[in-house]
Amino acid sequence: MDPRSPSRSFVGRLTAAGLLAGASIAASAQPVDAPAAPAQRAAGWELGAVLDLALNSRELALGQRPQGAGLGHSDLLARGPLGSQLSAQLNLAVHSEVDDAQKLEAELEEAWVQTRSLPAGFQARLGRFSSQIGYLNERHPHADDFVERPLLYRALLGGHWFDDGLRLNWTAPTPFYLMVGAEAFRGRQLVKEATQATRSRQPGAHTLSAKVGGDLGESQSWQAGAAWLFNRREAVVEDHEDAAGGEEENEHEHAHGAQFSGRHTRLFDLAWKWSPQGDNRREQVKLLLEWAETRRPNAFATAADRHRAGSLSLVWRFLPEWEAGLRSDWLRAAQPHEEGFEPVRLREHAVMLAWKAGHAQTLRLQWTGQRRPVGLEEVARRSVQLQYVLSFGAHGAHAY
Repeated sequence: MDPRSPSRSFVGRLTAAGLLAGASIAASAQPVDAPAAPAQRAAGWELGAVLDLALNSRELALGQRPQGAGLGHSDLLARGPLGSQLSAQLNLAVHSEVDDAQKLEAELEEAWVQTRSLPAGFQARLGRFSSQIGYLNERHPHADDFVERPLLYRALLGGHWFDDGLRLNWTAPTPFYLMVGAEAFRGRQLVKEATQATRSRQPGAHTLSAKVGGDLGESQSWQAGAAWLFNRREAVVEDHEDAAGGEEENEHEHAHGAQFSGRHTRLFDLAWKWSPQGDNRREQVKLLLEWAETRRPNAFATAADRHRAGSLSLVWRFLPEWEAGLRSDWLRAAQPHEEGFEPVRLREHAVMLAWKAGHAQTLRLQWTGQRRPVGLEEVARRSVQLQYVLSFGAHGAHAY
């Protein structure tokens, strides 16, 4: 098994019919199993689409899916080479607004150019893309094993943090996988409304990350990651929003950044996989542990005012088309309030069963419970979610 991972400034509304029409066009342009036409093969560009639909009995605290029927992280994708030295990708994501399932929000989620042939194991990317910190952030949410992302991502990274910036990675020439990377971002997707004193800082956020992994015989593999996020933008405290003047309030009326942000964030992840003789198509066990801590929520914070979150999940593919999973999350945060902080606590547990008809379709049933809430008004003690994901044409490479 190879543990290597692959690599909103406008908001609008699209109708569901428009999304389906775009998906149909993408599907007809590049069927999943059909060979490419000669012109397409020469150009090397691929088109694809993903439709993510869900029924949700109750909205989760810090959740990103509305109650009732709604559209999850659905997207239209185009990717391919730009000559012999560069490749590019465009991705338009569409989803239901959390507070109103009848309204759809569209975001240009990816628009980047990446090098293909830099020497000595280097690779650079420029444009809009998802940060590679953490295990899940660089993946599209519809590719996750559970209906909702862990509390760690929903609380500290806005669920799926992408931004405008630059990335430089180096992959070491070692017998095991070792990658070191640095990113510099505007930071406006992470902290939507910044204080006047920090709104003009550029870059607004930058990251350092490393991933290492390898095989343990022919049936096991592992990957560990560590990342540091340095955020220079300080979020506006709600009580002083009018006085501070958050600059993105009107421009990003419906966008969602991190609920709990801060100056310094550390993230660690560890993944282990087992499959008989390395054949994960018929059976696989995947264990994932993630932990994060954010310090200095604002200028008034002390060493005790910090955010911490963790997640532990286990997914078992017991038959080629069937998977079952368990996940346990916890969050301890300090909510800024005027010049003080109020504690926020939450625990969340999820059980899921998924049927996958190949790579193109997933039907997932999940039960989620939230317990021991502190500082949160609306908590779903029990929520049942039914998700259906359908892919057309090209889709992203499978990460470790």
